[in-house]
Amino acid sequence: MSKRRDPNPEFDLFIPALGDLPLRDQREVMERPFFSLQKRKRLKPIEYRSPDGEAWVRVQAIPDYGMATIWDADILIWAASTLNRMKQQGLNDLPRTLTTTPYDLLRAIKRSTGGRDYQELQAALLRLQTTSITTSIRASARRQKAGFNWLDSWTFDTDAETEQPRGMTLTLSDWVYEGIVNEKSLLTMHPDYFLLSGGLERALYRIARKHVGSQQGGWVCRVELLRDKTGSDAQPKEFNRMLRRVIEADQLPDYTMETTETADKSPAVLFRRRGEAEALALAEKMRAEDERRARVDADRRRTEEVDARMDRLAGRR
Repeated sequence: MSKRRDPNPEFDLFIPALGDLPLRDQREVMERPFFSLQKRKRLKPIEYRSPDGEAWVRVQAIPDYGMATIWDADILIWAASTLNRMKQQGLNDLPRTLTTTPYDLLRAIKRSTGGRDYQELQAALLRLQTTSITTSIRASARRQKAGFNWLDSWTFDTDAETEQPRGMTLTLSDWVYEGIVNEKSLLTMHPDYFLLSGGLERALYRIARKHVGSQQGGWVCRVELLRDKTGSDAQPKEFNRMLRRVIEADQLPDYTMETTETADKSPAVLFRRRGEAEALALAEKMRAEDERRARVDADRRRTEEVDARMDRLAGRR
């Protein structure tokens, strides 16, 4: 289980603070398994179907590059956040092709900027372009489905003399672009999400953000369903072990997790907002203290009543 870390602790005056670009991601993507949770190459397809059978997802990779990972998805979060800021600034014709520099993109998603990081960025772009997704999401009829890749294309410009990366472009696929520009399709994300170094932690945060939001009382999910929603390829026993480690570490921004059971005694996890969990803990502590004081007062009153009766009896004698 890995702790949250910041690879760039020093503030760079030439890069806008992350707070200047509020993070956004597509709610449709956050609650379902679209990405590999491991950095090792995954070729095994992801097969997911919602409990009601209405929504399904199939993700496939090609052997040369492997499946897009949940860390590669940071690029899509950056794209969604950038387009959302353009929309808030009043730009009506939002571009499907975004232009930036590799340095700016890496810093925006809280990555280091060494030579290896630029190589990994190119590898991520390749995986996003070649990973194939088929899904029923956004289908207007039960038998309809859509197929797409995350990116249609990308470019990476390098200085001819120094071979240093200079600029880059990425073109979002129609499915991704339409999901981002839809008025109600984006959810805010905590900036510390980028500091989560574990794939399962990231998936659990995205699921919590989609299902819990700011609702009171939290949200309960069976462990079996949670494994399906993350897309983990770990065996159930191993998934349970990893899940317990995430719960014990308690590193998710905004949300806490605790083990519980459903009405039919199935193992489950309760997700709650951190502020609510702390308030409930304080309320429980105060309730217990009030009950303790009430017991003390009741015992004192009974003692006084007994003493008064004994005094009256002694007076009659």
